Amino acid sequence: MAVQYSRLPWNTKKATLLICSYLFYAAWNPPFVLLLWLSTGIDWYMARFIATTTRQSVRRICLAISLAVNLGLLGFFKYSGFALQSFCDALQLVGFSFQPLELDIVLPVGISFYTFQTLSYTLDIYRGTANPHKSFLDFALYVTFFPQLVAGPIVRSTDFLPQCEIPRARDTAKIGWGLNLVLIGLFEKTILADGLCAPVVEKAYGVEAIDLVGAWTGTLAFAGQIFFDFNGYSLTAIGISLCLGFTIPDNFRFPYAAIGFSDFWRRWHISLSSWLRDYLYIALGGNRGGTSRTFINLMLTMLLGGLWHGASWSFVIWGAMHGTFLGIERWLSSTSLYRWPIWQARSGRMLLGLLTFVLVCFTWVFFRATSLSQAISLTLTMLGLTHSDTSVFDSYTSLVIAALIGGLLLGHALCRRQSLEAIADRMGPILWGALCLLMILLLLVCRGDERAFIYFQF
Repeated sequence: MAVQYSRLPWNTKKATLLICSYLFYAAWNPPFVLLLWLSTGIDWYMARFIATTTRQSVRRICLAISLAVNLGLLGFFKYSGFALQSFCDALQLVGFSFQPLELDIVLPVGISFYTFQTLSYTLDIYRGTANPHKSFLDFALYVTFFPQLVAGPIVRSTDFLPQCEIPRARDTAKIGWGLNLVLIGLFEKTILADGLCAPVVEKAYGVEAIDLVGAWTGTLAFAGQIFFDFNGYSLTAIGISLCLGFTIPDNFRFPYAAIGFSDFWRRWHISLSSWLRDYLYIALGGNRGGTSRTFINLMLTMLLGGLWHGASWSFVIWGAMHGTFLGIERWLSSTSLYRWPIWQARSGRMLLGLLTFVLVCFTWVFFRATSLSQAISLTLTMLGLTHSDTSVFDSYTSLVIAALIGGLLLGHALCRRQSLEAIADRMGPILWGALCLLMILLLLVCRGDERAFIYFQF
């Protein structure tokens, strides 16, 4: 008779989870498990050397080795082709022609996520904000924990490793809530992202030219798709983790209710934005060097945040747009305009929230477009600066997307100060149970095309 997982000794449970995590990753491409092992081993030993020596030169060398190995692997697999193509384009601008050998490099799934995750451990120990963990098994599980391995959230060692030290007792309440989160995540991904939004997005961004209504319909649909897709994955990862006895932080807090871009990044992809803030923005000096230096730090942080998402100039411009909006917002906060009473009134906050969402939609164009020229063309169309008679959507499709995104905005606005669990408690078991039953029925009835999670490509 098979031994139940819940009855296994704690270390055996962790070892089982670690093996399952490696098998989970190897199911995609077995040789790339070696990269996980390399990152795990390098950061484990470099962190221990940093913690056990008082010589600053040795500490810096160990940190440099960790950074070089992790960022070197990330740079080679993710950015070598982009760097080579950019170099060739620069040569063409000055009249030289160079045709390099085509690089056929496979991007390891999730490398951007687990690289930042394992790096944060070494950086925390170097900065003295954490101590090296005693168990290599725990650390390997932290790096490789399968629910969030390939698309986050990016978990800090200070959040995860303490949970490994104490045996996790079976908690039916956590398991029940975890299953609820998995259900919501699957519903958002399957029904809302893949079923409703994705076909509209693919149609809008799959043509050479499109009319004003079609451009806005496709972009609004993508605003919904990327939220439902990524939030759906994050909720699923958090839910599975709860079922296994681990708690990992939320990655979204109703981001389309944001009032300003600082607020947006406190609500969108929280694990990445907080990582960039703590390990990059603050390391560059943060807001301690005056207005100009703060703007430069914001811009550098968001440019690298854009590059983290993908190796293309479209992502660089996406990051630059967010950096510019954050810089403008910080400058406005120092002016008298920021202190006008209207901005504290409900109508003023609604206007600022709507403006934030519209500007976010313009940035999504560069995130989703298949080329920089397409992104520029769509942006000009959405601004009404260019015109096309190519209509790809009927009025019904546009109304459905408008209603969906309108409902999403309203829901986020109503829930911006609450957690999902608090909302479920307020609804009560009967109403919440009916909502869950409806989601289950829709999942069983509405079967759309299977699509990978968007953030798998990063």
